[in-house]
Amino acid sequence: MSQINYENDELIFLEEDEVSAEEQESSDAWNVLIVDDDEEIHSVTRLALADLALNGRRLNFMHAYSGEQALSVLSEHGSDIAIVLLDVVMETDDAGLQVARRMREELQLNEPRIILRTGQPGYAPEESVIKEYDINDYKTKTELTRSKLVTTIIASLRSYQQILTINQSRVGLEKIIASAANLLEEHSIKGFCEGVVTQISSLIGLDAGGVVCARAGSVLDKDDDSVYVLGAAGPFASYINERLDSIHDEKIVEQVAKCLKQRDHIYEKDFSVLYMNSSGYEAAVYVQVGFAINVLHRQLLEVFMSSISVGYENVNLFHQLRNAAFRDMLTKLPNRNEFINMLDQMQKSSFDLDNQVAALVDVNHFSDINDGLGQDAGNLLLIAIAERLQSAMGQDVKMGRIGADVFGLIGSDSKVNPEQISKVFNSPFKAGDHTLPVNVTVGLCRLLDEENNGLNILKQSNIALNRAKKSLTANYEYYAPEMEEKTTWRLGMIRQLRSDFAERKLELWYQPQVDLVSESVVGMEALLRWPAKEGGYVSPAVFVPLAEYSGLIIDIGAWVLEEACNKLRLLQERGFPHLRVAVNISMPQFRDPEFISLVKQCLIQTKIDPKSLELEITESVVMDEPQIVVDSLKALKEFGVTIAIDDFGTGFSSMSYLQKLPLDRLKVDRSFVSEVNAGKSAFIAETIVTLGNKLGLQTIAEGVEKREQASYMLRLGCDEAQGFLYAKPMPFDELTVFLDNYQVRN
Repeated sequence: MSQINYENDELIFLEEDEVSAEEQESSDAWNVLIVDDDEEIHSVTRLALADLALNGRRLNFMHAYSGEQALSVLSEHGSDIAIVLLDVVMETDDAGLQVARRMREELQLNEPRIILRTGQPGYAPEESVIKEYDINDYKTKTELTRSKLVTTIIASLRSYQQILTINQSRVGLEKIIASAANLLEEHSIKGFCEGVVTQISSLIGLDAGGVVCARAGSVLDKDDDSVYVLGAAGPFASYINERLDSIHDEKIVEQVAKCLKQRDHIYEKDFSVLYMNSSGYEAAVYVQVGFAINVLHRQLLEVFMSSISVGYENVNLFHQLRNAAFRDMLTKLPNRNEFINMLDQMQKSSFDLDNQVAALVDVNHFSDINDGLGQDAGNLLLIAIAERLQSAMGQDVKMGRIGADVFGLIGSDSKVNPEQISKVFNSPFKAGDHTLPVNVTVGLCRLLDEENNGLNILKQSNIALNRAKKSLTANYEYYAPEMEEKTTWRLGMIRQLRSDFAERKLELWYQPQVDLVSESVVGMEALLRWPAKEGGYVSPAVFVPLAEYSGLIIDIGAWVLEEACNKLRLLQERGFPHLRVAVNISMPQFRDPEFISLVKQCLIQTKIDPKSLELEITESVVMDEPQIVVDSLKALKEFGVTIAIDDFGTGFSSMSYLQKLPLDRLKVDRSFVSEVNAGKSAFIAETIVTLGNKLGLQTIAEGVEKREQASYMLRLGCDEAQGFLYAKPMPFDELTVFLDNYQVRN
């Protein structure tokens, strides 16, 4: 074994006062592994390097006495070892070289520096071996004086530190890329912010523990400008979505406020506050570190914060888009889409649906408030209703704004029931300068079926709500399956009616009208018939309301008018010039702005004398929107069309409107005519005929089936009649045969 010569050495040591403050940040030692089968070499090496320090860190020696032992130490502690002083010849001639090879190739230890030493120059490795295994230096033990040993160690340590810094930066950047990629996939503000805390902790080697804070106005639906905890980990996790001051840590509150104010990172010994900002979306990340963050970690953190700032902006923009899609911006409640989602989540979860109820609360006559007081007052009222509902129902009841003036509730039937809901509206609401009483209608649906979905529950609640609106005894209704069956039936009938009308399957029948004195035919009433699939006909009492409800009555009414005029023209050409045809008109037709011009155009095209067309209206149509009806009929009357009021006496007509209408004829309803029996008088029928005579109007009795009824109406002074006594309604072909064999007015 060769001895190391330490005579006349100039030892190179770094004095403590030469170490900069920055270099003293880390007090850890440099780990040096001495690998040699000679115990004395271990001792003298340790003695020579005992007081050496670099960057404020001294040397810590580890020992191995064979190649295998060295590999064992390296496999366990290799990532913490800075330098390996490696003897070439130990248990075999190339034991040291094998350690170097396996260290680099098998253990993948690329950062520790290797200094080869040998006491047998003949066993020196070739230059290619030194390059291949990344060996820093090779010296024979005789030439490795203390001075040269120290110089070699310092050079190797500096090389190790540079490689370590580069590799740490590379690993850190890889972590940043991976972390940023993961965070950019996150669409939840809470998830994003929790991820920021976790990734920061990972970058600097901490257990996750920190808070991300931001001003409420930028990211949360809050009216104040306070700082809120958006995401947190460790001991702060329970404060998410709470105000920052609820943490009750003055230092955190103060330092976060300072960071947001100066818009820059803050690094202190035991904590750091990192600033994040993109397009005005700013946040401060408070991290409880416990030690001062070194320069390398600061650089990594700053790159990381810069990298994820755009992601922070994106997640906030996504939050705003989601709010626009799922939140009502006026009341800040979930909107219809989100309400359906909440119902879906309840149905899909393991939540016990027993006693759970969904309800729709409709504000009655809300449009009157908007029209009378203005939209601002209406908006303030909606906000006030939302706030009172939330306050009264509590957090256990979920709610949303489903429509303009409809609110949705989901909760147990102990809270979501007609009595509790009505209590909310017992007292008036303050809307700006106005104090407004509010009445509501409520439709409720019990959540009984786990297979039901949110959209269907909303539909069922709406069916109950519509049913409640029609109720004369209560302002609420619970959904029952038969309601939906009726609605489904109605929709099916409307679809079939639309289809059959498009295919020209509807028919127009005619019932003759006669003069009571001469019993000659003076005209006929056009009656719509709808053939049923299974045979027979659907009653007009069934399908006419469906046609009105669906709006199809406009098109059907136009067809009836055109068809009736065309057929009247054919009758006139067959030698019946003085007949008239009566056509029933519904309220939706009067609302049609094209109605008047449609009637005129039809008469012009068919070359029918306007006085041969009689338009029949019911009392209910008149009283629905009187002015529209009066104005329309006056315009048509001026054109020459005659006007009759049908079913007179069955409604609640106002005499003032009756006087305003340009009427030609009153029709006595069949219900009053049927009262006429032998030896009995019909007081109402007599009153109507008398009224008609006083007003200078002709009268016609409907539903005349018996000879005594015709005689009685004639004695009262009634002018005309129609009914089974004379003829039933019939198709046009049968009508022509009937007229050919019956006396017709000339």
